Amino acid sequence: MQEIFIQAYPKLLQPTVTVAGLWLAHGDEPLLHQWLIDALRSHWRAQNYAIKRIELVSVKSWQEVLSELGSLSLFDDASALIVTGNHKPDKAVITEIERFAIDAQTEVNGNSLLWLTSKLDRRAQSSKWFTPFAQYGHIIDCNLNDERQRQQLLQIQAQQFGLKLSQEAWQLLMSHTEHHILSAYQTLWRLSYLFAPELAASNKPAVANNNGQDNGSNSNTTKTVLTSVALDINDLQAALVSDAHFSVFDLSDAMLAGNSAQVAKIIFQLQVTDEPTTLVLWAISKDMRQIMALMEGQDPQALGIWRSKQGLYQQACRRQSKAQTSQWPALIYRCDQAIKGIIRQPAWELLLQAALELAGQRLFLTK
Repeated sequence: MQEIFIQAYPKLLQPTVTVAGLWLAHGDEPLLHQWLIDALRSHWRAQNYAIKRIELVSVKSWQEVLSELGSLSLFDDASALIVTGNHKPDKAVITEIERFAIDAQTEVNGNSLLWLTSKLDRRAQSSKWFTPFAQYGHIIDCNLNDERQRQQLLQIQAQQFGLKLSQEAWQLLMSHTEHHILSAYQTLWRLSYLFAPELAASNKPAVANNNGQDNGSNSNTTKTVLTSVALDINDLQAALVSDAHFSVFDLSDAMLAGNSAQVAKIIFQLQVTDEPTTLVLWAISKDMRQIMALMEGQDPQALGIWRSKQGLYQQACRRQSKAQTSQWPALIYRCDQAIKGIIRQPAWELLLQAALELAGQRLFLTK
């Protein structure tokens, strides 16, 4: 059976999963490999499996794998092998793997084999060594194909941490972490210690000791979170803000009020204290989009603008013209390019220009 990770992973979080037999996970996202190990480990431990890791340093390493799969333990009900490396099995090993897979399906052998390898193209998936895994085992594609899958996986992890983020908070999180799944996951982990500490400790990643034995995580069973702590954008902002005297919310208020001097002061302070440029761009672009939408006649409540700030937004709209705001998307794009190093202009210079534009102070005249 072949599935993509977003299909297979939620199933592995269920209380009961049959883990015996062949598992093959391929992809270039190490974090997804680790999440897969963590999900399977909870079932292995619940079913009294002895867990061991084997690194494929050559084709001959498969003999060690076969030896472990065929061994019996006096203290454990079965063995689970986590095999890493890209060395493909030869013809003789393929025959033994197929025999093991058939025995696992008929419950003659209850051992479990998880092989983690790099991304496999169509040619690799048509090779003979791939056949036993495709015919008798579970194949999981650990690659992220679009941004939607990335957020879906992070939402599952947030639930595991006991967190539930609003849509606006998700947008801030993804912007703050530059859509990098590991950075976003680490941020969720830190948030869990702030808002759901009783669940955070049980989500520590597993490590292996020097003997290849898997130490596992603190929990032996798959955890089901019944309740979640709801976080809005204010909660997330408070957690992300650095030790700066000013925050991006202060910047937003100054821009909307048209206080150019305060805008410049805040931008310079944020730069000195190394506030993430992605966070600053998020605040500027969010207000720019809101103003453009208001000038198109959209309702402020429908845009999610708080009543206490609607006056500031209307004040900002009166300072702008559609000719001026039509230049904003291009300016936001240049800021994003500078942050990513695509263009050589300093990011903070462009962020200051954009913030002042929103405040009504133009550094450069445009036709």
